[in-house]
Amino acid sequence: MLLDPQRTVYRSFGLGSSYFKVMRFGSLLKYSEYRAGDRDFPDVPPHLLEDLYQMGGDYLLDDKGRVLLSHPSKDPMDRPSVAAILRAADPAGRSL
Repeated sequence: MLLDPQRTVYRSFGLGSSYFKVMRFGSLLKYSEYRAGDRDFPDVPPHLLEDLYQMGGDYLLDDKGRVLLSHPSKDPMDRPSVAAILRAADPAGRSL
């Protein structure tokens, strides 16, 4: 896990912010499920709310810094599958 408060690595991966991707209907519908299901939103520290429209991604690097998996999120709910992460972690197909 990498903490990048200045977003240097974040920008080097070409990530940015998008009002339209974060506020699109599918995302808002997913957020509304919390209210409909009477569930609480996760607590978010105030300093992480600086850029509500920040788009994320999932990246897996090896010990030499080579990128094994690059998955920039298309929307806030977009994540790679566990199978994709495991395949990227062991491209030779050995059992982890």
